[in-house]
Order: sequence, then C-alpha cells, then structure tokens
Amino acid sequence: MANSIIRCGVAGVGSLGQHHVRIYRSLPGVEFAGFYETSDQRAAEIAARFGCHRFPTLEALADACDAVSVVVPTDRHAAIALPLLARGCHLLIEKPITATLQEAEQVLEAARKSGSLVQVGHIEHFNPVMSFLEKEVNRPRFITTERLAPFTPRGTEVGVVLDLMIHDIGIVLELVRSPIEKIDSVGICVLSKSEDIANARIQFANGCVANLSASRMSLKKVREIRVFQSDAYLSFDFMNQSGHLVKRTGMLEYAAKLMAGQIQAGDLSAVPVEPVPLQKGEPLALELAHFVDSVARAKEPKVGGALAKTALETAITIADQIRSANRS
Repeated sequence: MANSIIRCGVAGVGSLGQHHVRIYRSLPGVEFAGFYETSDQRAAEIAARFGCHRFPTLEALADACDAVSVVVPTDRHAAIALPLLARGCHLLIEKPITATLQEAEQVLEAARKSGSLVQVGHIEHFNPVMSFLEKEVNRPRFITTERLAPFTPRGTEVGVVLDLMIHDIGIVLELVRSPIEKIDSVGICVLSKSEDIANARIQFANGCVANLSASRMSLKKVREIRVFQSDAYLSFDFMNQSGHLVKRTGMLEYAAKLMAGQIQAGDLSAVPVEPVPLQKGEPLALELAHFVDSVARAKEPKVGGALAKTALETAITIADQIRSANRS
C-alpha cells in the first residue's frame, strides 16, 4: 500500500470518536470513508458537522475501509473489532485493547488470521513528553506517576485502573523494559461499582520500582511523571507537554558550592534545573498519522498487541487485587 491512499473510517463517534473523524479528514494520504454509530441523534450531529457519510452497518463500514478506528466503550471493543478484522480491516483500537485477556487473545488471533495490523490507542506514547523520555531515560530506579481527573460518567463501564491508570502502566512498561516481579495495590469505590481511586506499587526484576496513582474523583486534571535514575531526575507534565531535568553533574556542582559557603542551604534558585524545550503537538493526530503510515508501509505499529496485552494484564491484576481487598 506504500504511496497509496488509505481509506479510513471510525466505529463510534462519541466524545473521543469525533476527534478521530476530524483528524482523519485532514490527514494527507487518507480518504475518509465515513463512520458507524448506533445512536441516530449522535450520527446526525456528526454527519452534519463534518459533512461525512454514516454507514448503516458495521459490515458496510468494513467493506468501504482499509483501516478503522474502534472508539466505543471498552466492554464493546471485541464485539466491534472481531467483525472488522474478519473483513480484513486494519484497526486502531482505543485503549485498553479489550476488557478481558480472553477477548484480547481473540482479537490478536483474528488479526493474525486476517493479516491485519492492530494498533492500540495508548495515546501518551505519541506525546512529545514520551518521545523525550524514551531518549533520555536510562535504567530508571524509581518512577512515580499521577493521573487525576474530575468525575464523569464516561468510561465508568470499567474501573479507574482500566480507564486512566493503564496509560501510565503502558508508559512505565516501555521505559523500564523488565519483567514484573511483584504488584501491591489499594483502591476504593466512591461513585462507581468499580474502583474510582487506585494506587499500585510495581516492582520489576531489574530492581526498578514504580508507584502509580490514578483518580477520577479529583477537582482538577493532572498527568505527571517523575523518573529517578543514577545520572538524573526528570519531571514532566504530559498534559501541558512541559518539564525539566536535574542532572547529577549539576547537583554535584550545587553541593560543592553549598559546602564552600557560596550559596545558602534552601536556596532553591541555585538548584541546577534544566527546562526541556519540547516541540508540542496533538498526540491523537500524531498517533493517527503513525497508524496510517504503518498501514501504508505494512509495518508493525509503535504500540502493537504485545505491549497492549501486557498493559491490560497488569491493569487487571491491579484491579483484581483492589476488588479482592475490598471484599475482605
């Protein structure tokens, strides 16, 4: 398919799916075929806003497309993905890949049989922050992440671990690149049937420890990560695409000046913080462009089934620990 036009569509045009429609319509090398949506009211709204076609069935969408974004509630991912794969469509499935490991295996097996690519929407992997971290993080020893959001009914078909924390699980897995040895988790339900607040401590075989916190009961949005390694401390904000680092060499110079009495203890202005200039970009647009390019070049996407399945398995372990503890 190299250098050819890729026919793209979207299954599900809710609050996130509408942005898939918007971006596909503007991507070079893409012919936006249309969308599938079960709500007549929502379908009419999107068709009018973007001037695009609504397909009456999922099969009709599949037959008109080379590649489709699956942007429906998590518990519907497998039901939508499997018929599309059976018709040979390449898929971008929003995270998590599915609600269960059994469904994930079914989807990935269907993709293998049809020869289709499956990319999973772990969108932060396309955030400029992640691009910088992937280059600079080297053998991290300790990582903390915090992902907070105000409550909204959207996404509550699953708990906060599968809804929000799974973003950071995928990030940490990619940065640490070591088998998980132990997970300890706590969490509570507040307004949902599943956990709304969760914390997980993940210990890796290489000695790294990651502490992940997620909440959908916050008064503000937070998307932050801090990485500690032998030569630097890195602190970044995924939402604002900003951050800084403190290198060990700079801290040694700071300590020397402190010992020599050249600066006062507690003078934070003397701490050698290095702001990191990032070329900002819309992560979803970067993600969809990568997906289209992967389809066009028939290459494995950056976030394929293997990472997505491991992230899902880790998230399910955390959610199960929380559920078990709350029953006892």
